Amino acid sequence: MKKHSGMRPQDIVILLKIAAKGDRPWMMKDLSIELDISASEISESLNRSMLANLISQNKKTLMKAALLDFLDHGLKYVFPQKPGSLVRGIATSHSAEPLNKTIHSEEKYVWPFAKGTLRGEAIEPLHPSVPKACLEDKVLYQLLSLTDALRVGKIREQKAAITELKKIIC
Repeated sequence: MKKHSGMRPQDIVILLKIAAKGDRPWMMKDLSIELDISASEISESLNRSMLANLISQNKKTLMKAALLDFLDHGLKYVFPQKPGSLVRGIATSHSAEPLNKTIHSEEKYVWPFAKGTLRGEAIEPLHPSVPKACLEDKVLYQLLSLTDALRVGKIREQKAAITELKKIIC
């Protein structure tokens, strides 16, 4: 058995992309194209996720409860993030759907992106391809925005985010 050398940020992006697909079939090459991540890195990521029991042994079935548990209890410790300087970008965390409908804040959080339309505090995405990939997949966008709320939000935002993640993933 291959040694597990720890999760990487893109592993979360890949797992959430699989979750965004729901019951639709997918192939590694599709993930590679849609996320702009090399096929070899997709393969390595799925191996790490399999060893961490976040995806099944056949690398096709997402272990939803385990993923939600990791997101809820581990993500903010493994991939912490603090808001940065004011930049133009794409809304994330409580500044994006679905949290922006229930949480109102003067603070705006964004992924830095040249084609973005919102100014806010920079939140480094889990992978550089996230902003572009999210413009093409609304469900992935919601999942990754909610994930950022877990990484940078206060308790209220974190609780709201995990509730919304459960609705989408389960």
